Amino acid sequence: MACYRALPDGVVITVRLTPKAAQDFLDGVGDLADGSQAAMVRVRALPAKGAANAALVALLAKALKIPKRSITIVSGAGGRLKRVRIAGDGGTLAAKIEQWPKLS
Repeated sequence: MACYRALPDGVVITVRLTPKAAQDFLDGVGDLADGSQAAMVRVRALPAKGAANAALVALLAKALKIPKRSITIVSGAGGRLKRVRIAGDGGTLAAKIEQWPKLS
């Protein structure tokens, strides 16, 4: 099971966000308690006034080499587990996500 679902015009990715980290970092793809997978992301920003979500968008944009405007948080904006829609070529984005490290 992958942490994303490819669409013709982009992907929807599941992200587990950890705010107040020592650095902004994409750890890789790991397993959740329910057996599904998520991209594990840490950001320095606080989870107040959308700062952590903005940092997440910036980090994903940098990791995927796409503009920030292509990324939208579709669910979970107030929680750690989020669904993020990334607009673009679904196949190309999926190939980039597949290169992220797999966590044990």
